[in-house]
Amino acid sequence: MVPSTVLAVLAELAPAGGDRVLDVGRGGQPIVWLDDAERAPRRKEVDRLAAIGALHRDERPLRRGWGFLVGRAEVEGKQRKIRVPLLSQPVQLERGLLGYRVVAAGDVEITPLIEDRNLAAALEAAPGVAGPGWLEATGSKAWLWSAAEATGLSVDAVAGDRRAPNDRVVLMAEAALFVVRDVFGAGLADSLRSWASRDLTGTALAAVYADGHESPAEGASPPGRDGRGEGASPTGRDRRGKGASSALTSRDRGEAVLSPMPLNEAQAEVVARARTETITVVSGPPGNGKSHTVVAAALEVVHRGGSVLVATQSPHAAEVLARLLERYPGPVPVLFGDAARRESLAAELTGGLEQGATDDELKADAENVRKASDAVRDIRAGLTAALDLEVQAAALPEWQPRLAALAGDAPGAFTDDADPGKLRARLDGGRLARWWARRLLGARKDVPKERLTDALTAATAQRAAARLAATGGTELAAQWAAWHDAEQRLAAAVGAAMRRAARSRQRWDKSARRAAADLAAALRAGRNRRRELLAGLPAGPLVNALPLWIGTVADVEDLLPAAPGMFDLVVLDEASHVDQVRAAPVLARAKRALVVGDPRQLRFVSFVSDVDVAEVLQRHGADERLDVRRVSAYDLAAGAAPATWLAEHHRSVPHLIGFAARRFYGDRLDVLTRTPAGEGADAIDIVRAPDELAAVLKLVEAEAAAGTRGIGVISPFRPQADALEAALVEAYSVERIEELGLRTGTVHAFQGSEADVVIVSLGLQPDDSPTRRRFVADPNLFNVMVTRARRRLVVVTALDRADGLIGDFFAYADAVPTAPAENPATGWAAELAAELHRLDVETRPAYAVGSWTIDLCIGPPGDPTGVFCEPHPDGTEAHLARQCALARKGWRLRDGFASRWAGDPRRAALDLASDLRTPGP
Repeated sequence: MVPSTVLAVLAELAPAGGDRVLDVGRGGQPIVWLDDAERAPRRKEVDRLAAIGALHRDERPLRRGWGFLVGRAEVEGKQRKIRVPLLSQPVQLERGLLGYRVVAAGDVEITPLIEDRNLAAALEAAPGVAGPGWLEATGSKAWLWSAAEATGLSVDAVAGDRRAPNDRVVLMAEAALFVVRDVFGAGLADSLRSWASRDLTGTALAAVYADGHESPAEGASPPGRDGRGEGASPTGRDRRGKGASSALTSRDRGEAVLSPMPLNEAQAEVVARARTETITVVSGPPGNGKSHTVVAAALEVVHRGGSVLVATQSPHAAEVLARLLERYPGPVPVLFGDAARRESLAAELTGGLEQGATDDELKADAENVRKASDAVRDIRAGLTAALDLEVQAAALPEWQPRLAALAGDAPGAFTDDADPGKLRARLDGGRLARWWARRLLGARKDVPKERLTDALTAATAQRAAARLAATGGTELAAQWAAWHDAEQRLAAAVGAAMRRAARSRQRWDKSARRAAADLAAALRAGRNRRRELLAGLPAGPLVNALPLWIGTVADVEDLLPAAPGMFDLVVLDEASHVDQVRAAPVLARAKRALVVGDPRQLRFVSFVSDVDVAEVLQRHGADERLDVRRVSAYDLAAGAAPATWLAEHHRSVPHLIGFAARRFYGDRLDVLTRTPAGEGADAIDIVRAPDELAAVLKLVEAEAAAGTRGIGVISPFRPQADALEAALVEAYSVERIEELGLRTGTVHAFQGSEADVVIVSLGLQPDDSPTRRRFVADPNLFNVMVTRARRRLVVVTALDRADGLIGDFFAYADAVPTAPAENPATGWAAELAAELHRLDVETRPAYAVGSWTIDLCIGPPGDPTGVFCEPHPDGTEAHLARQCALARKGWRLRDGFASRWAGDPRRAALDLASDLRTPGP
């Protein structure tokens, strides 16, 4: 489909816009009048608002308003209660000795009741608007009166007190704090029609809707375990390529991926694909490192001279990514939805950064990266050679019975100066090369080539065994430590190079400096004026100077210039939660797209009817890809490009993720959080109580008394979530809420969040309707609900029994957790395990951690040691990847190769048992 048709369809199916909010106190939401707009006293009602803000810190529900219209008026033929500010701003309350300081946490916005954008921008641009002391300033009442008249409401007078009349609307020149719930963005119909008139050739939007792609199949199963997308054949347990270093090479997609962040192979594949592929799709379960991958891809593209826009569904998700970026050196992002970060960036842009890094500095950085990379390569080569020697020597018992015969066939293979590699190459070469190889091997003409090859292999094994015996066997502890240190130095060098290159003189030229100065002015302007200023900025120089931008999908369209292909890459995060209407302007702003999501978590909610969708699609000749009710932005992208499946799970103890792994992901998760101490932990409790609120409060108090910090309290139902909020605000001071890290909300509000302990109030009664039960048992909602906890999940319910999904989860939670069955040890590992058992060392053979297997897990559950008894059966690359992945998860690892003890399991067991008492490196 051509972009103009796509955008025309989406414009017709776009929602008209959010509700016209005429009463910010509706539904019993509190409003607290302020005598000083910058400070709030310690009063009960203010404490309550502060507690609500702390409980919902990720959502930022608190607003400060200036100039309220209050009273009653006839709106669209109905009498409506009016309580609405002319100006508002997201805020946070910071505690002090005498009260709270009101701190800006977002943009000052003029009321959307003023529909004239130019007038709104002019009003916002008035000197001192919403600044300290503004309400008392000369001329402010005139400003407020002009704004009030522009709303279209019939405003009678300026009020002399705070009493709201019942028969008219008055203007109160006052400031107040209030709470906002369920904020909806404005309609996008006009914007989409405007985009339809532009040339979108070469954009990600054009690519994702290009003909020739199959329509996404809703509810399709996750991709295969090898991460190659839908339909790939799954691999067995513990296969090659499930982990790698921060300098992992994605050789099938070009040069090495070097990152300041540790990446496994699937994550590195995503980074490599995002370099050049028009559409890259990433999927995976909760806690699988999707955010980590997004940041790594963004850093890579910027370092290669490109620009990146990261668009998320929620402000919280944008902040998570921004905080993750702060942990790694790289370009400073423009987080354009956050007031504090925006002011900081504006100050930085005018604070002397205009010179930029010189070419000599960039060359020095590149040289540091090269040296660090060479060091990693050299140590890795040494480890590979040592492991290869073990593999070669391990084959000797197989050849032992044939050695005499093979030596008779090819005596030259067993001489000290024989080079098996060169001899093999000559045997595979031309006639003269083969003749010369036979002569060097001392082989008769009638000896077949296969016998000569066997002789070379047997000789290699014999030579390797002899070398191991002469050197005392394989002990790589020092090399492993050196490798991990070298990896860290390489990551630091790459990060430093990325940060400096993002501010190089090549980027920071004269036009870029001018654009940055203009951006600083725009960032300090009001929202409507900022929109105009940003729209007039030249896109190229702007993203050349500032190549990394992060914000919400709503902010992207509201604030950024409508320039097709403005960015090299757009990352559409939480894409299963984003509908096509809001995704389209984001995709139009970039040449390539990285689309990230999980179709098994909560999806967007559409209010368009099936009838309207069918009629619009038929009239435009559009296909089912534009069914905006059912096809999310993620579904659309997954129909246009193969998805890379991120299988590793890093968040929760095994019991917490086990149900979701089996029920929603077909057991295709690699749970890397498994340890002997946590594998049998019963991390889920079902608490049956007729009064859920009382039970929840009791559980919170018990967790608080136990020292738990990081407690989430959630419910599927909004009324129940509101009741929980009210009960917690009544029970705990704001200081205690902050100390406990206590948060509450609906399951929808908690998507993308996590907590150490999560308490779910199910909100169902035994006599509830099937509709309410079906709502809770929705697989996407249920999956999110039971996967937010890191350490413990408690479900409080008034139900004595349940069936279907809920009943299955109750049965899973009530059952005693059992560890996966392990395969018995064989060969040297079995001999070593037997000797360790005789020494009373706790031993677990073939211990599985995610997709990896540890040959022997020994020692107490709280401080285990992983022992590798032989190289990985899939080769040295897999062995290195396993070592790296498990070391990152905090495992203490030891080499236990038989060569180190000349095959004596008793000596090996004594050394390893003694080593358990010594802290690992």
